[in-house]
Amino acid sequence: MKTLLIAFILSTMLNTFLSPESRSQPIGKVKKQFDKVLKEKNIHSGFFSLHSDRLGIHEQWIGGQFADDELVTARTPFHITSVGKTFTATTIALLADEGKLRFDDPAANYLPTEMMQGLHVVDGVDYGNQITISHLLQHRSGLPDYFEDEPTSGENMMVLLFSQPERYWEPEELIQFTKQHFQAKFEPGADYHYTDTEYILLGLIIEQLEEKPLHQVFAERIFQPLGMNYSSMHLRSEPTNTPDYPMAELYAETYEISRLKSLSADWAGGGLLSTSEDLYHFMKALQEGKLVQPATYQKMQQWTDESQGTYYGYGLRKWELHELFPTLPKLTLIGHSGSTASFMYYCPELDTYLTGSFNQTDFKKGHIVFLVKVLSELKKYDKRNS
Repeated sequence: MKTLLIAFILSTMLNTFLSPESRSQPIGKVKKQFDKVLKEKNIHSGFFSLHSDRLGIHEQWIGGQFADDELVTARTPFHITSVGKTFTATTIALLADEGKLRFDDPAANYLPTEMMQGLHVVDGVDYGNQITISHLLQHRSGLPDYFEDEPTSGENMMVLLFSQPERYWEPEELIQFTKQHFQAKFEPGADYHYTDTEYILLGLIIEQLEEKPLHQVFAERIFQPLGMNYSSMHLRSEPTNTPDYPMAELYAETYEISRLKSLSADWAGGGLLSTSEDLYHFMKALQEGKLVQPATYQKMQQWTDESQGTYYGYGLRKWELHELFPTLPKLTLIGHSGSTASFMYYCPELDTYLTGSFNQTDFKKGHIVFLVKVLSELKKYDKRNS
């Protein structure tokens, strides 16, 4: 139902956006659309990078300010929330390329026995040992989501973020919290259910194999090799070369939440800071086979149905815009979004990368509308010049 609502909004707004008159270059209209988003209610800052070799475009737009009126800059990192799942999945893929694990291995092979016991129980049967790494990557394990699912007792993490703002969460605590307050959904492999719990386990697998903290693995394997100098793990590390740029303020509607220690609960499932340019460099390297082997990247794109027009792979999401609504263009987005209107996508039809964030949980649907408008303008331009 939510997907249908998004599709209706997109279709309605595109009728206004795609006017007959158009500049020879699409940049003016795209910039105008970005500026329009910055004027939306409760949007305090925005970051957007747009790159396309095919269209000869590389643009970066930044707008907004901190609460003290200091302007955000290109070096201001923002919380990427669930876009971080692609980093965790890519690191797992790197370990697969090195023969340190296989996607179809049981996750229990790499985790303490007591951690998996009692985590996944359905009708009295414990399925913990049947969960594979691929199940975790693709949200097909049946594990509950400690962030947003309805708990059997107490509150979920989304509530605790605000009721216990000073609490610092360790990954093992999150698994124990899940065991105590949530019920598994289905047998492993039987269905799809989006859950951060799986990515906590994946992060712990990485730490077990690499024998170092996850934030250090990200820095050594991804951030430093790709020159992602403004990327780090929130509350756990600092950027490689530039630790002096504060994180862009993050909002949940009218509440500023970037200073909450409880954000530590978003770890391997999305606890990273980055910039739009750093995200572009990461997605381009992934797409061009500079991180994982091309065959492995294809495995990451083994899609399962998520919702209408939306599919999920290994830490990657795919949107087929025409399937969302028939009047939308026949374009694809591959990458990931986050709950704070963060995004990192590649459009293969236009060879275009779109990365950034609007740092507002209340703009989750709005950022998809924005991206579709941008792509539609670029498609018009591409068609005129083909």
